[in-house]
Amino acid sequence: MTPSALIASVWRLERSRLIGVAARLLHDLDEAEDCAHDALIQALETWPRDGTPGNPAAWLMTTTRNRALDRLRRRAMLAREHEALAADDLAAETHMVPDFVDQLDAMREATEIGDELLRLIFIACHPSLPREGQVALTLRLLGGLETAEIARAFLVPEATVAQRIVRAKRMLHGQAFELPDSVERGARLSAVLAVVYLIFNAGHSAGSGETLLRPALCDEALRLARQLQQLLPEEAEVHGLAALLEIQASRLPARLDAQGQPVLLPDQDRRLWDRLLIRRGLAALARAQTGAEPGSYTLQAAIAAHHARAARAEDTDWHAIVRDYDRLYVHQPSPVVALNRAVAVGQAQGPQAAWVLLQELARDPALQPYPWLAGAQADVLERMGRLAEARAAYLRAAELNDNAVQQAWLRAKAQSLGPTASEG
Repeated sequence: MTPSALIASVWRLERSRLIGVAARLLHDLDEAEDCAHDALIQALETWPRDGTPGNPAAWLMTTTRNRALDRLRRRAMLAREHEALAADDLAAETHMVPDFVDQLDAMREATEIGDELLRLIFIACHPSLPREGQVALTLRLLGGLETAEIARAFLVPEATVAQRIVRAKRMLHGQAFELPDSVERGARLSAVLAVVYLIFNAGHSAGSGETLLRPALCDEALRLARQLQQLLPEEAEVHGLAALLEIQASRLPARLDAQGQPVLLPDQDRRLWDRLLIRRGLAALARAQTGAEPGSYTLQAAIAAHHARAARAEDTDWHAIVRDYDRLYVHQPSPVVALNRAVAVGQAQGPQAAWVLLQELARDPALQPYPWLAGAQADVLERMGRLAEARAAYLRAAELNDNAVQQAWLRAKAQSLGPTASEG
């Protein structure tokens, strides 16, 4: 692997932690991002020339902390506030102790939540921010998602998401970046769960780029969900989210064929599914279902479990899945849930039943630019024998999709129906 490729790989994995460490020191997210990017630039300049360090992640972390320390010193010098700086234990210790990296590591290990990324997710989900601002900021800074990807996830314009992120950063400027107490942590939990869920989704089906899967994001989300289970073992929805992610992750080995093309769920080789992850997911689902009323993640996990328990695609209990989607829609009445329910209805009751629902959903402005609506329409039209319309719908889905792999697959599907196919 070339130095540049190694730097890109390590940066993708460590970016969020670098920002988290700098933010704790500086209490400013923009400056924290700058410190992390400074470390990246220095790596790009020095590693090809001097050689790759033995521990690239630690090198980036140390360099980022050094940049943050430099900024703290400049603040003190320019503002002449040495006494205020000394009153801040963390700033004083990093200012006075030469081996500040070891000092900060010791402090981190002594905290209740030792993981820097999980800590910063709780901090970024500050109650002073509106929910959409909490989630957008955390996904951008910590999930590594681009603004356009976040916009697609929420079916809103990209400019809207950008404004939310800017406002959130302004509102958090100067805040003490410390872990909230247990009571306030519980109040922030739903936003934290949403962030972890969306990080996983970004890895499970990349909204843009040249690859469909980003396994590192899935692994990170799984790790965070498992940490949340340990931190909050009495929270049923934490286990529900963990169950959903474990079961979804179990299918990753079967999602692409040998040529890297997507394989739809009914066509996947279920022998490739990770049985250990399925067992973990089903165990977490059992813990989640001990609660009085299941939440949205638990219901989604129950839907995923129907697929996991079916030895063959034709054994799937689609009628039970439709019932679970009905329950989920009560908790989460979103157009995306309605679309997924329509797809399940098509499997349980036939394509004509699904087409009626899809026509109604097509009138929703939020879904009109959504590629998966056009994809669902294409599949149903193809099953109904309306091949010319199906081909047009596949092409429309490809135009709306920003992922190169999905685009190629959708266009191939359209081409397979023939350029002049007529309705049957």
